[in-house]
Amino acid sequence: MKKKYYNEELKKLQIELAKLQKWVKAKGLKVVVVFEGRDAAGKGGTITRITRRTNPRICRVVALDKPTENEQSQWYFQRYVKHLPSAGEIVLFDRSWYNRAGVERVMGFCTEDQVKEFFRTCPEFERMLVRSGIILIKYWFSVSEDVQEERFRSRMEDRTKRWKLSPMDLESRKRWVEYSRAKDDMFRYTDIKQAPWYVVNGNNKRKARLNCIHHLLNQIDYEDLTPSHIELPEKQKNTSYIRPPISEQNHIPEVY
Repeated sequence: MKKKYYNEELKKLQIELAKLQKWVKAKGLKVVVVFEGRDAAGKGGTITRITRRTNPRICRVVALDKPTENEQSQWYFQRYVKHLPSAGEIVLFDRSWYNRAGVERVMGFCTEDQVKEFFRTCPEFERMLVRSGIILIKYWFSVSEDVQEERFRSRMEDRTKRWKLSPMDLESRKRWVEYSRAKDDMFRYTDIKQAPWYVVNGNNKRKARLNCIHHLLNQIDYEDLTPSHIELPEKQKNTSYIRPPISEQNHIPEVY
């Protein structure tokens, strides 16, 4: 996909995302979008393109670190519940409660009994969210072994991307088959009618971003509430106020 065409299409979709967030705010909708998938499959890049032109007070990202000792003692879903949207909000989960079915299970951070309980509880938890009025949309980003390796190597060579390559990513590479088995089990139990999984082919980043955003826009019926043309008011005339000298302020060096 040519970069020019990609940028043109992305701009169109981002205009629609601006319309969508306006509709969500006006109608008091509550939207949760879950992004899961292989490491380096393109989740983060897609989330960035969604939020680039949206209002962070309406569309916010939740990307939780590993649970604290206190959180580990709580009901498993408790740390995620507090991040759910209020009316008029869109919440994008950059990884979510599905950590238990994926990384925690494969890396041995939880027991098999805990995994079984997750598979029993998760569908009911999500049905409860949907019944409460939350619009729940789940995306799984898929990527081939060759493409993942290529992206990992790119991160190793690019100093601005090296922070993305964690020890957990390298371990996931070694356990490719285990992650595949875990993903298949997860789909078997949690691909439910009320909140199905949607798979995004992440081998081509540009196509994946456009396809995912296009699909997301089609999951919610919205109308264009963009305000009509706005006329700027005349600036207030200063008749008596004298501002202090600019030289008294601390200015940053103009290096550029």
